[in-house]
Amino acid sequence: MYQNAATLLQYCQQHNLSLGEAVIRNEMELTETARPVIIEKLKERYDIMKKACTQTLQNPIPSISGLTCGQAHLTYQQINKNSLCGHLQLKAVAYALSCFEVNASMGKIVAAPTAGACGILPGCLLAVGEEKNKTEEELLSALATASGIGRIIAIHATLAGAQGGCQAECGSAAAMAAGALVQLQNGTPQMSFTAAGIALENIMGLV
Repeated sequence: MYQNAATLLQYCQQHNLSLGEAVIRNEMELTETARPVIIEKLKERYDIMKKACTQTLQNPIPSISGLTCGQAHLTYQQINKNSLCGHLQLKAVAYALSCFEVNASMGKIVAAPTAGACGILPGCLLAVGEEKNKTEEELLSALATASGIGRIIAIHATLAGAQGGCQAECGSAAAMAAGALVQLQNGTPQMSFTAAGIALENIMGLV
């Protein structure tokens, strides 16, 4: 159905759909899979993300190398204190760090879009979902939006750090998260793509 942002945006506008819904319909068409099955697969992945986001907050798990341990726990302890970052941002960071620590200890995570960037999207989705009282349906649709943005990046560039450096992994994850969060805040598909583009521009500036 889509190979780039322009095509997907046009489809959304023609059918008055969110990006998430358009991506779900595309997946149904490509895989010849019923909608409930697609939603269940999204839910399975989101449940794994949620568990990884909170797994090390209270009980730190050392990495296989032993070099890292406890950063998520320490960050989480600062959430209700007078931090410059603020409550929401610190919560997202703590959740993201927990995912990274689960990955470093060989635990179960969702590559989003890679293992090296596995905490960015889940941390953002879970923190904003909690703070803004978003429903599971809204969060799963936002996750679909993120996957659609990731697919476009994969088609036209790369998600691999070995090919594109850290910006290919963390930059893609940041773009996916930005687009998903805009949708969660009832933004339009165009707004989601704009947010994703801004995230990528900032990461590419690091080159």
